[in-house]
Amino acid sequence: MSKENAGYPTVRGQVLNGEQLWTLIEGLEANDLLVYTHLLTGYIGSVSFLETILRVVEKLRSVNPNMIYVCDPVMGDEGKLYVPSELVSLYREKVVPVASMITPNQFEAEKLTDFSICSEAEGLSACKVLHDAGPSKVVITSMEIEGMLLLIGSHQKIKGHLPEQFKIVMPAIPAYFTGTGDLMTALLLGWSNKYPEELWKAAELAVSSLQAILHRTIRDYEAADTKPSTKQFEIRLIQSQDDIKSPQVTYFAEKY
Repeated sequence: MSKENAGYPTVRGQVLNGEQLWTLIEGLEANDLLVYTHLLTGYIGSVSFLETILRVVEKLRSVNPNMIYVCDPVMGDEGKLYVPSELVSLYREKVVPVASMITPNQFEAEKLTDFSICSEAEGLSACKVLHDAGPSKVVITSMEIEGMLLLIGSHQKIKGHLPEQFKIVMPAIPAYFTGTGDLMTALLLGWSNKYPEELWKAAELAVSSLQAILHRTIRDYEAADTKPSTKQFEIRLIQSQDDIKSPQVTYFAEKY
């Protein structure tokens, strides 16, 4: 992972390759520890690792056919790729078809569908294209449309039927945070597990939780009269446990 991808000027530690990941899976299997209900993936920087994730999904579903795979296809933002271009076709052709839910941003949704998203209608159409490819749940976590910041959600409960679709309008906070995409996907997984048939409700809770955390983060920095040394705010997760466990819904879904 590069410094830019990590969001920090200094990066340390080992980057696993696909073979090393599979060795860990074999260890878990040898100890009968592969009984998982959910798998969540985020940033992946190599073809080898992503190809191994596909093997992991297949292995986990051989143990639990109902295992839910939530994929955040982290590839880039604001018109810029920050992973090898080969990963785009691998996500589109191999990963999306086996995912239960995907959570791309606007740029990533464009890459996965291969068409431009410049309006709400195009965002909704992109969700339908992605449903056709595989996942029953699609959440485009952030779209900038005509000065608005939107989340677009789509839940196709029965394959081939029209999906239930909605949007949530969010404020654009004039600050830079690292990890908001990771946090949003994790919150969506958690709340959609509690409300599996109400993606709109899970999204309301996830958005309201995230926004509360971001505003708390800014307040903490302002109260301490400090500015982030690395030009981004370190999200106040520990201090926001109540907002994670029991968020007050302040952002509401508008169904189409």
